[in-house]
Amino acid sequence: MQRNETENPSRRSFLQKAALLTTLPVSQLTASVEKPSSQAVEVGNLPEMIEANGRLRLQFGKETVVISRGLQPFMVVTKTGAIVVQAQLPEKPFPSKRISYGSALETVISRDNGKTWTTIPLKPGENGLNLEGGGVQLKDGTLVALDTYMTPGKKDGQGLGQLYTSRDDWQTVDGPQEVVFEVPNADFYASKDDGGHPHEAQRIHRRILEMPNGDLLTTYYGWKKGDRTPSTYMPTMMKMRVLLVRSTDKGKSWKQVSTIAVGPEIGTEGLDEPVITRISKGPNAGRLLCLMRTGRELREAYSDDNGASWSPHYPRIFAGLDIYRTELWGDWLQNQTDATGKPVQEVKPDDLRGAVVDPDLIELRSGLLVAAFGVRVPQKACWKYPGHSWNGNYLAFSEDHGKTWPNVVRLTSGVMTTHYMAIEELRTDNQIYVTYDQGAWGKPNRNIIGRTLDITLKG
Repeated sequence: MQRNETENPSRRSFLQKAALLTTLPVSQLTASVEKPSSQAVEVGNLPEMIEANGRLRLQFGKETVVISRGLQPFMVVTKTGAIVVQAQLPEKPFPSKRISYGSALETVISRDNGKTWTTIPLKPGENGLNLEGGGVQLKDGTLVALDTYMTPGKKDGQGLGQLYTSRDDWQTVDGPQEVVFEVPNADFYASKDDGGHPHEAQRIHRRILEMPNGDLLTTYYGWKKGDRTPSTYMPTMMKMRVLLVRSTDKGKSWKQVSTIAVGPEIGTEGLDEPVITRISKGPNAGRLLCLMRTGRELREAYSDDNGASWSPHYPRIFAGLDIYRTELWGDWLQNQTDATGKPVQEVKPDDLRGAVVDPDLIELRSGLLVAAFGVRVPQKACWKYPGHSWNGNYLAFSEDHGKTWPNVVRLTSGVMTTHYMAIEELRTDNQIYVTYDQGAWGKPNRNIIGRTLDITLKG
């Protein structure tokens, strides 16, 4: 288990020119010398390679607005190449007896590689599917998706979810169908959410896998009985764990398989926002790989027995982006104040640290792994001063099935973003669609941005 943590001062990077990236030498990753700004600057984002081994050539398509006023994208791509993207809007959702996200959601679809987008209307008075729960197209062509919220069932150790299905390439979507999760010792009432609001639910998150035998696997995060360690920044929110569930009937029912990771001493949130992928090639073919948020560094774990047991979780640091290196941005924030008017350098050291949020992870058909993640620097002050060069959205690439990640691209740098991303492979091998947001809650300008990326592997 290796930490991909490079301290080589002679990092290489490349800059985009005519949408084609070529390697050029740059200096070591350091704090920006620019003056912090409390205003988000709207500029075109120029991808920059901050670590490279010279084996990948990346060609980015033009940035386009996918969802106007949207934040925090989630995405599914069908076998015909249809791209489904969902994001939150500034409006409130419809009133609902079932727990729902605090913002309305908009879902759009493109059938021309992201050139044009069509909004998918909601049923009258319904909030519809929350795609954060993940979706997948099965071998038989059926598309299945889960709403992110798993609510308390009628008996102890039971959760209720909502399944949506499409058999016509997302022309129409049926549901919700209520599905049962067997989750022994789950505690649906342990915690408030990160805003201090009631949250009687566990959260299904990010990605559904279809295994070679047809079983489905997905991850969720939440609490078991006894999980009572408060988050460092919201004492009413208890630190979470990440768990795995399996369905043998195409998503109509689910059973808990294992805890992937738990650690009340980890980060500010425990372990949450997981994503899994299955490695199909190489010496560890069949391995399940999971990346997780902690409120600090990303954590990683793997399973070589279809999820029955997992390795101890360990940090995954891409391209030396160590969020504990506060000396790189402490002076940059000199004489700046936080949201309460206090000097940033006088706040708790814990608040001055950075954070890596909500990873995404896929294996391309070629076997190349692609990870997406956002870096907040600093964790809280980034909302007032987003201009640090580390603050932004990233892609990382692994040619050895997750052992090392020697190629890392910074897609956005020093702009206002919530740092959430989504990635999927399109119909063309080694071509992906990547989405991210620019803007944040309470800001006047906010959009979901999308672009294609063609990846060429040198021999």
